[in-house]
Amino acid sequence: NTSRSLREKFRFMDKVYWDDKGIWGKGYFVSTVGINEEIIRKYIELQGKEDAGQAQLEL
Repeated sequence: NTSRSLREKFRFMDKVYWDDKGIWGKGYFVSTVGINEEIIRKYIELQGKEDAGQAQLEL
């Protein structure tokens, strides 16, 4: 488990991530050959907008 390995190596992370659920957000990214930096940036920007919308729904 990558999350566990990182937390073992960088002990300060236990203060930031206090639960057992890990450090990664829910979701995934699937790509094919030919992906470039611009496509990744657009994907990340879209994820931020979706997260903001979800936060509004939870209020």
